[in-house]
Amino acid sequence: MNRKELLHGILLLPALAAGIAAASTGTAQAKGTKAQFKYQDHPNGKSKCSGCTLFIPNKNAKLPGTCKVVEGAISPNGWCTAFSPKS
Repeated sequence: MNRKELLHGILLLPALAAGIAAASTGTAQAKGTKAQFKYQDHPNGKSKCSGCTLFIPNKNAKLPGTCKVVEGAISPNGWCTAFSPKS
């Protein structure tokens, strides 16, 4: 290895390390659309968003909440194919 290659490697290592660190900490993933998850504003039998582990209720219970995987406002009485019941 010559001096030029050594200097290039030394300059490249911090950038490479930063990239690896960023990848290992994870990045936010985009949410899917209501259409992708076949979201509906009404329950599917006894299954509804308020009973799902992915549902994030609004501080004001009269307003829609959000979801960890579906974008947009989510009704507590809604349902989608990502439904995961709380235990």
